[in-house]
Amino acid sequence: MMLTADMQRVVTEQQLGFVATVTPEGRPNLSPKGTTAVWDDRHLWFADIASPGTVANLASNRWVEINVVDPIIRTGYRFRGQATVHREGPTYEEGLARMAAGGSTTGRDRVHSIVLVEIEDAEAVISPAYDSGANPSDVATRWLRHHADLHPEANTR
Repeated sequence: MMLTADMQRVVTEQQLGFVATVTPEGRPNLSPKGTTAVWDDRHLWFADIASPGTVANLASNRWVEINVVDPIIRTGYRFRGQATVHREGPTYEEGLARMAAGGSTTGRDRVHSIVLVEIEDAEAVISPAYDSGANPSDVATRWLRHHADLHPEANTR
């Protein structure tokens, strides 16, 4: 499956993906990954910095779902595919280089692996807030106000 330009934009802008895996016992595991990024037009990836559970789950079941949603306008995508874990070699080195090029100061000593996900299926995530005719500006206004109320210390402008 090819990632559309909009899918790539959302992932690039948000950088935070919620990765769902399944434990060997069949239990769900959901873990936020702040390094979620586009690898190319068929793959997403993230760095395993503090993801021992996610990586262990992938050893027994490579299927993942990654949700990336803009929390302000409440739209995004869910991506499904199979993951491969790279602890060394060209993909690992390329992942480190991409992190450094993006401004990350997380060093090789903290990146245990690079997880590359071949996307096989994707679909849009759209909040029910739009069901009543709201537009992105309406939804953004509501959620920006909500976050400003939650974090008044961040309102220094």
